[in-house]
Amino acid sequence: MEKILVDADFKQPVEAESTMKSTVESNHKQIEAISNPENIQKKLKYLDVIQVVSIYTVVCVSSIYEYAKENSGPLKPGVQTVEETVKTVIGPVYDKFRDVPFELLKFVDCKVDKSLSQLERHVPFMVKQASSQARTVASEVQRVGVVDVAKSITRDIYTKYKLTAKEMYDKYEPVAEQYVVFAWRSLNRLPFFPQVAQVVLPTTAYWSEKYNQVVQHFGENGYVVAAYLPLIPINRITKVFIDDGRAPVVSSNGESVQRQ
Repeated sequence: MEKILVDADFKQPVEAESTMKSTVESNHKQIEAISNPENIQKKLKYLDVIQVVSIYTVVCVSSIYEYAKENSGPLKPGVQTVEETVKTVIGPVYDKFRDVPFELLKFVDCKVDKSLSQLERHVPFMVKQASSQARTVASEVQRVGVVDVAKSITRDIYTKYKLTAKEMYDKYEPVAEQYVVFAWRSLNRLPFFPQVAQVVLPTTAYWSEKYNQVVQHFGENGYVVAAYLPLIPINRITKVFIDDGRAPVVSSNGESVQRQ
């Protein structure tokens, strides 16, 4: 009796090891089938990663199932019976529709190919140039590092676009002031708005003055960002509001003084 138990205990690791070997060999055969020259024609152009992932998933699941079935012990005959029944029922349906997922992926892959071809013809030259510049920046990052590339890009942007930003600001600032005055005069016709303005404007003027001080401080200390931050023309806006005759005069300390 003890000899039988010892033999059974000895056979279990051997059987498990042989099962693992057969599973590994099966995996290798299925993986080799993926790269078989006969299956090269079935490779997709853009969605091949989905095909490969699905194949590897099936291989892993089947390997786990085979290992679990071989080590199911007394349940193994029942598992085999259920497996044969499922194969008998599902087999014909599987043989009929097994190529449908690949054909569907192939159809989507062709649509993606056509869409990208159409996009390639209609994409503006500037977008292609931007893509080329992005690849150049990526290779430059790999060569010299992120910090040096960031400094170089910042310096180029500063030298190229500083004057443009300044010109646009000078061009559109008067237009913006005109719209502000128009909006102010329109809002002043609403009931209770002048009373609300008496409360809101002093606080707005105070924080606008603080913002101007921060921008000036950045400029005095040589921060590049200060060149792109416009100052709020508080005095000019106040003068326009005073000329309207209904706006409060805001002093430098944030207090509201009604114009007489």
